[in-house]
Amino acid sequence: MENKKEEVSLLSRRNFITTAGIFLTGLIAGRGTGFASTPAPTVAEAPPLPWKWVKLDPLEAGRRAYRAYKDKG
Repeated sequence: MENKKEEVSLLSRRNFITTAGIFLTGLIAGRGTGFASTPAPTVAEAPPLPWKWVKLDPLEAGRRAYRAYKDKG
């Protein structure tokens, strides 16, 4: 009978809300420090419109995409 009572106390609404609050606080604190340490992304200037049409080689485009994914993830 006492084991049943302990099990019920572990699944109480108060314990759930407390645990969720602690988890969310840690998540927000962890993400906040991650944003502070990463530098702002740089934006390259695009050439003026209209852009010239260039025929692409599908095999070369596939090779470059594969290499970029393999190198950078």
